Amino acid sequence: MGGLAKGLEVIRAFTREQPALTLTQVAAASKLPAATARRCLHTLEELGYVTRSGRSFLLRPKVLELGSAYLDSMNIDAVTRNYLEDLALRTGDSAALAVLDGTEIVYVARASLRTLLRLEAHVGSRLPAYPTSMGRVLLAGLTPERLGWYFANARIEPLTEHTVTDRRQLERLVDECRRNGYSAVEDELAFGVVAVAVPVVDNAGRVVAALNSSGHSKKLSKAQLVRERLPMLRQVSRQISQELAHVPALALSAQV
Repeated sequence: MGGLAKGLEVIRAFTREQPALTLTQVAAASKLPAATARRCLHTLEELGYVTRSGRSFLLRPKVLELGSAYLDSMNIDAVTRNYLEDLALRTGDSAALAVLDGTEIVYVARASLRTLLRLEAHVGSRLPAYPTSMGRVLLAGLTPERLGWYFANARIEPLTEHTVTDRRQLERLVDECRRNGYSAVEDELAFGVVAVAVPVVDNAGRVVAALNSSGHSKKLSKAQLVRERLPMLRQVSRQISQELAHVPALALSAQV
């Protein structure tokens, strides 16, 4: 059990401010002898929780699994259901909450009054991050190092003729989302799907989830969707952020 404790100390050594650490830095931050820190890093690397780049070590997305059981036990769907159902009722469409897992977004809560063309997501559904409004919001909350990892590992391909696949253009869209505080997409994930999303943050202002409202692009343009729904989305996001402020696992996901 002492080895487990030391391994957890090594994981905690990595922070948002210092996502890449050398062995010496890990040993200093975890207050462990260098030889012990080295053994822990090698074990974590073999298990898929740590990777290395030159002399530096970085956490891998698999670390998120350490918090997944707690997320399940907290039942995020139940915590946020009333907010999403109210948002769906006010818009007549669907509302959802998602988190980032590797290169994909995962739906953790959803409410809908309408079925979208060929695309009906549910809690647990996974979608690629790059062509979705929630995905771009979550990517905008990453550190430059994590965002670089994403683009190095994501499989980016056209899903429709409108899907943005050029890395530089996607990086500009993510940067624009970071500046404006929202992202909107139309017909990029699938024809007929238009959506706008905003971040959900923890007490430190870190993006821990994304909230969206979506509809059918034949009935609602992207510009109209942003104009009509962005204010209410931001209001609901603030309310959900307050509800989720005491969920440590979400704070952990923001850091790793």
